[in-house]
Amino acid sequence: MTALRALFIGGSGIISSASTALAVERGIELTLLNRGSTTSRPVPEGVEQVVADVRDPASVRAALGDREFDVVVDWVAFTPEHVATDIELFEGRTGQYVFISSASAYQTPASRLPVTESTPLRNPFWQYSRDKIACEDLLSDAYRDRGFPVTVVRPSHTYDRTLVPFDAGWTFVERMRQGKEVVVHGDGTSLWTLTHHADFATGFVGLLGHGRTLGEAFHITSDDVLTWDQVAHALARAAGTEARIVHVPSDVIAQADPEWGASLLGDKAHSSVFDTSKVRSVVPDFVCRRPFEQGAREIVAWHDEDASRRAVDPHHDGLMDSLVARWGLGRG
Repeated sequence: MTALRALFIGGSGIISSASTALAVERGIELTLLNRGSTTSRPVPEGVEQVVADVRDPASVRAALGDREFDVVVDWVAFTPEHVATDIELFEGRTGQYVFISSASAYQTPASRLPVTESTPLRNPFWQYSRDKIACEDLLSDAYRDRGFPVTVVRPSHTYDRTLVPFDAGWTFVERMRQGKEVVVHGDGTSLWTLTHHADFATGFVGLLGHGRTLGEAFHITSDDVLTWDQVAHALARAAGTEARIVHVPSDVIAQADPEWGASLLGDKAHSSVFDTSKVRSVVPDFVCRRPFEQGAREIVAWHDEDASRRAVDPHHDGLMDSLVARWGLGRG
């Protein structure tokens, strides 16, 4: 049986690195195309690396020549312009093009839970999500009009050991270790789904080269659903401390910091629970085995290995001080 030939544009990021490793483990002939930047996530042995800038189509053509692939995955396409370039580059040269969208593209807030792949796409709060929706629209037209072989994948909050799931990053954990209060949006009870990138990879790699995925969309998430207060307490326990939580309304946070607010109002402030039966119907071995409590221990251990990873962001630290001073009486 001939091995599947796959091209990953990117492939060493938080979400993609575990999929890269699993693809190689499963015998896929994998080529990574990126700018050759250094990364804290080493590329597995046996992976071909091609250096080119995907934002410069001429450099991609020069690097790949007339090569064809069974699968092309673009992990770093964020705008319709990016997708249009991919269609121009790979139409007629691949049997499957996988676009990495986002579960934040779903109707926000959702009118019904759990979210399924048929949930409408609409997010009036976050430009990132609206751009992903526009990308999906362009690809849907290409599939309907010309049979462009697209598969859409919508990750939700997918993390690895380097990613603290709060916008403040490690600053959130460091404040807890220092005995300071930390800010959790809303009342801390909205539901959130966290997916370890190794679990995501099981579902994702199973879709590659699968003929019944063309023209279809799949979200790949765990069924590990926690409140945001539970996420904070899990991190605190992993860090050997306790979480002193101050709840602040998301719209207040948005007034204080529009970027943080956009990620809340456009995503994290709303309960997010998913029905994963569609991806499991195509990838029967998709089972998520890593609860966030395990992931939290991995996150803390990785940061504790190197002091340079535990830098405090003065902006978020000061912002939380200000919000705590105003809202501390609402402490949870």
